[in-house]
Amino acid sequence: IMDNFDKVKDILSDVLGINEKKGSITAESSLLGGIPELDSMAVVNVVVALTEHFDITVNDDEINAKTFETLGSLVCFVEQKLAE
Repeated sequence: IMDNFDKVKDILSDVLGINEKKGSITAESSLLGGIPELDSMAVVNVVVALTEHFDITVNDDEINAKTFETLGSLVCFVEQKLAE
């Protein structure tokens, strides 16, 4: 069974089209500023994909640079939403 970490990583890689880099992305990997493909439009697309997959609701004011700081912070955000 895939855990949330791997699923978030898969969604991120699929949305950004960076599957060739997926193996090198860790929980500590910088997302914003670290992955050139992750621009403001990509952030929106990633959030949409996460809400659809995990069946969570995300408000615009919850998405900020800290959420997308690292893969780990993004996974933590998803897990917090799942716990609500």
